[in-house]
Amino acid sequence: MKAKTHTELIMDKDLVKTALLGFVLIMLGALLGGCDRITALLNKGAAPAVPEIPVFAVNTAKAEEGPIADYLALAGDIVAGSTVDAYSDAGGKITRLYTAVGSRIARNDPLAAVDPSRPGMTYVANIVRSPIAGTIVALPAQVGMTVSQATPIARITGGSALEIKLDVAERFISRIAPSLPCVITLDAWPGEEFRGSVSEISPVVDPASRTMEIKVNVENQGSKLKSGMFAKVRIITERKQGVVKIPETARIERFGETYVYVVETDPADPAFRIAVKRLIKSGILVDGVLEVQEGLAPNEEVVIKGQSLIEHGSRVNVIQ
Repeated sequence: MKAKTHTELIMDKDLVKTALLGFVLIMLGALLGGCDRITALLNKGAAPAVPEIPVFAVNTAKAEEGPIADYLALAGDIVAGSTVDAYSDAGGKITRLYTAVGSRIARNDPLAAVDPSRPGMTYVANIVRSPIAGTIVALPAQVGMTVSQATPIARITGGSALEIKLDVAERFISRIAPSLPCVITLDAWPGEEFRGSVSEISPVVDPASRTMEIKVNVENQGSKLKSGMFAKVRIITERKQGVVKIPETARIERFGETYVYVVETDPADPAFRIAVKRLIKSGILVDGVLEVQEGLAPNEEVVIKGQSLIEHGSRVNVIQ
């Protein structure tokens, strides 16, 4: 066998080194790949992270039990309940006035003296007397004025009775009835309320305006109300006692359902509160207060703001 030369021995050593280096690299790669697979297997068997349940901020109010009254809001002028004009029995010149505007008079009290004399003829003065007891509200006659039998001498309102004439739209006629109570307010007396009732209902509807005239008598306590004042009238058309009431903003009407969200303790975790959808039957709505006929009990807490973000079972945080 031929002995290898020195050069050939050096080449063999280089080949061995190269082979060893390749082997080391292969083993290192295998080792790193195994670690990755082990890590993947460990991660695969680990429990998944639990997502956080969102909590929504809402405003709430409690359902109340009490009275509720529906009404029809109208406005009109206060007028005297009964007004009578006084006339002279004979034409002539007014020579004297016995009263003044605002004076209280009794029946048959003298109002004015009218002299019916003509040139060449002298007559006894005709005394014009009040046909009713009341207050002088107008006195068109003046001393020296010549009047006829058709000229009013004075206008008298009977007693202290006052009325308010109102026009009711045709669509509300079915809600009007005699003796319905009324609450009356005036800008002249802010913060005060006066009482009255429906005293007269017209039997016909005005075809031009499609309205019906009614009259409301007024309890003029303290004689604060005057004929000619502008009044706002609420005619109480329906009154109920012991009903469940909530703010109107709590009601949701969607997809043919009427419901509210009631705040209750989360049965899965008593540390949290949830919104529970509750179907209701609503009644009359007065000044933002809604009557609930079915589906809700007094003192239950309902969501009045923030409902658009929640659904049945959503966790909520009451901030007000």
